[in-house]
Amino acid sequence: MIQKMALDKFDSLGEKVIEGYQLTDDDLRALLSLESEKDLERLYSAARKVRDHYFGNRVFLNCFIYFSTYCKNQCSFCYYNCRNEIHRYRLTMEEIKETCKALKGAGFHMVDLTMGEDPYYYEDPDRFVELVQIVKEELGLPIMISPGLMDNATLLKAREKGANFLALYQETYDTELYRKLRVGQSFDGRVDARRFAKNQGYCIEDGILTGVGNDIESTILSLRGMSTNNPDMVRVMTFLPQDGTPLEGFRDKSNLSELKIISVLRLMFPKRLIPASLDLEGIDGMVHRLNAGANIVTSILPPDSQLEGVANYDRGFEERDRDIKSVVRRLEIMGMKPARQADFETILGC
Repeated sequence: MIQKMALDKFDSLGEKVIEGYQLTDDDLRALLSLESEKDLERLYSAARKVRDHYFGNRVFLNCFIYFSTYCKNQCSFCYYNCRNEIHRYRLTMEEIKETCKALKGAGFHMVDLTMGEDPYYYEDPDRFVELVQIVKEELGLPIMISPGLMDNATLLKAREKGANFLALYQETYDTELYRKLRVGQSFDGRVDARRFAKNQGYCIEDGILTGVGNDIESTILSLRGMSTNNPDMVRVMTFLPQDGTPLEGFRDKSNLSELKIISVLRLMFPKRLIPASLDLEGIDGMVHRLNAGANIVTSILPPDSQLEGVANYDRGFEERDRDIKSVVRRLEIMGMKPARQADFETILGC
């Protein structure tokens, strides 16, 4: 449709998606091939039209607590892979409680509890379940868990103790690229875990990387792969080479920008949550991602926090500017505002 479409019809793409149009693979190829600023702005505008139709100017806010940076995996793209000789930490239960106290009443819609696949928690998964219960009791907010590939029994226990969302990223549905990124890890295991969690009442988040060796065809494969999960949140993140990792010197020359894919995700998943992460470019980057069609700000850190994020463009900065007050101020400048908690609770009916 799009390759043969006149420009005025291209401008109506958002309206067509709202009416129920579903993008074909040829549509995806055309959209992912866009390069000129004029065409990209048309794409972003279409995505904003779709987002605004379903969500208005309301934005959701997700607090990020990376409570353990220990990991047993060897992901070639990740700073925290087990072979990287870096400073690591694991918050104690008391430190987690103190962090929760600083978050009370701050205005977050959900708390994301993230860790590497830390042997401490994998050897005794009930420790992780206890952590979920503590945070639920302290804050009473919806909880996203990002624990890696946990066993089904632990996912069930965490659900019973208050976990609402499972984030488990595939990174790519190109199996050859997957083997290079998630070294030695089961492709199907992650797919099966999301499916199991969905069947047990979790909302689920899937995600992909771009700028990591993916081309248009592998990106389409990943977009279609995410669709099969019926996800409630879909994420794309730009690969940022990390010191001490196998891909430290990797540089990608493709034009498959994160912003372009965010807009495509919005057109493919009109009613879903799509993150604007602070991890790569902070609040300025948040603005660009929201303008591309995102509707939930992620990787917001607790006030005055020294906790890690995922990619940490600001590691070592004295002022990180990733707190909720800074985010809300910028939203107001954009003419946007935090959604009501009730709006988020409606999404949790997924």
